[in-house]
Amino acid sequence: TLGPGYISFTCFDFSRLKKMAVYKQRLDQFEECLKQSKIDLKQFQTLCFAGIPDKPSLRSLAWKILLYYLPRNHDDWDDVLRKQRAIYKNYVEEIVAHPADCKEAKEHVDHPLNMNPDSQWITYFKDNEVLLQIDRDVRRLCPDISFFQHPTKYPIQTIIDVSSSYQTLTKRVETCVLDNSVIGTSKGGLSNITIKKYSNEEYVVLPQGQEAHWQVVERILFIYAKLNPGISYVQGMNEIIGPIYYTFASDADEKWKAHAEADAFFCFTAIMAEIRDNFIKTLDDSELGIGQDMNKLYCLLQVKDEEVYDDLSKKGMKPQFFAFRWITLLLSQEFYLPDVIRLWDSLFADQKRFDFLLYVCLAMLVLIRDQILEGDFAKTMKIIQNFPHDQYDMATIIRKAVELNSPTALGVPVEKPPAPASGSVTGKSISARGFSLKQRLVNFARNDNSSNSS
Repeated sequence: TLGPGYISFTCFDFSRLKKMAVYKQRLDQFEECLKQSKIDLKQFQTLCFAGIPDKPSLRSLAWKILLYYLPRNHDDWDDVLRKQRAIYKNYVEEIVAHPADCKEAKEHVDHPLNMNPDSQWITYFKDNEVLLQIDRDVRRLCPDISFFQHPTKYPIQTIIDVSSSYQTLTKRVETCVLDNSVIGTSKGGLSNITIKKYSNEEYVVLPQGQEAHWQVVERILFIYAKLNPGISYVQGMNEIIGPIYYTFASDADEKWKAHAEADAFFCFTAIMAEIRDNFIKTLDDSELGIGQDMNKLYCLLQVKDEEVYDDLSKKGMKPQFFAFRWITLLLSQEFYLPDVIRLWDSLFADQKRFDFLLYVCLAMLVLIRDQILEGDFAKTMKIIQNFPHDQYDMATIIRKAVELNSPTALGVPVEKPPAPASGSVTGKSISARGFSLKQRLVNFARNDNSSNSS
């Protein structure tokens, strides 16, 4: 008798050993590529496209390179990071500051009732409308995990310090809500004040001296809106910054984690420079807007799976019913956060930036083709808007997308998505978000109906 120890060894899952060997081999490839004084970007993109191994700090570093925040020359990193982080610090001091604390306001007579167009108070009140919208959205950010409710280890002390003259954005929101209260006077001269509650589900504000991660994200988005008045803030941008900040703020290296806010801001800005047209309502029907991308997706579907295309057309299933949200938000609402992060490895590494996104959307439709063909309009709508990610993991979806994009590119190893670093995933079969784009969808429907009737 050989004994139980021998039996357990022979029954060991050797496929796991093989996967570990592949994993180590890929780690060695990444390390070798990053050791170069000047990174071969094309080689690095190819490595990242197949999935970034879940090694501490590797994904955080890789995303910074893929999004051109860090240059290819390794020796330039320290200077670039020092300059960019100093720039962001100035942004915080200049943009988040309350008008009453500004040097100009003290040197010149400026006050909240000043009607001069140059008054900083006029801008301040206009900005409050944007800030309120940001605040609504970030308080609902990634409800599947508790990470964004937790305090950051690296708050900006000049903002949260009790003795500081700066006003936190959270305090500014509270003041703004009070200012926007409805004040009515009865016939007897009594004044009644009704405070408008603008959020039913919101994160708890931490005690004085602490900042939650959602408050950091709020500051990033507000600064971006101020620096980009042409687009300002549009609902849905919070879904783009969320995974980026989460990845940087979860970095195992404290030196990187300490600057997650500044680094996330510049990487978010880089992404928005490429997809901002999808957030501009006036471009929806132009060649640059989201409408063009939705048309491309349906053209791809017609070529790759004409039967599904014909079925959706007969049912009157317009691409804006689902593809609008998919493309605009980079599928961030359709999957759990670890799956989104794994998907974004490939999207950021796409040499034709975000073209691969359309093939991922196409793969999702092709994978559920049987359910689409069998169902009526209501069932089809439900299955598409609530993609069964419990049946198809991200590796399967990406592999299918690669197949649809280039049938000769099969056999590329695909990394599994990373496990959440903080908070437990509760999951939702139907996303509780995404209603922010509702009005633009209505406009799409109106335009479509008007074109059909003409």
